[in-house]
Amino acid sequence: MKASKIAYKPVGLALGVLSGVIAGAAFKQAWKLIEGEGDAPDATDEDRSWKQIVLAAAIQGAVFAVVKASVDRSGAVVIRRVTGTWPS
Repeated sequence: MKASKIAYKPVGLALGVLSGVIAGAAFKQAWKLIEGEGDAPDATDEDRSWKQIVLAAAIQGAVFAVVKASVDRSGAVVIRRVTGTWPS
C-alpha cells in the first residue's frame, strides 16, 4: 500500500466528520433562504407537503455531495503536497 494512501486514511476520516458538520450547517442556511423556516421537514412530518419534503431531500443531498467532494479533493491535494504522490 502506498505511503500516501496510508497517510490519507486518518485524514480522510477526520475530513468526513468535518464535511458532515459543514454540510449540515450549509443545508440549514440554504433551507432558511428557500423556505424561510428554521427546520427542514422530516419525511414523516404530516404537516408538510410532498413538495417541501422532496425539495428538502434534494437540496440536502446536493449540498452534502458538493461539500464532501470539495473536502475530499482538498484533503487529497494536501496529502500530495506532503507525500509527493496522489492518494488513490
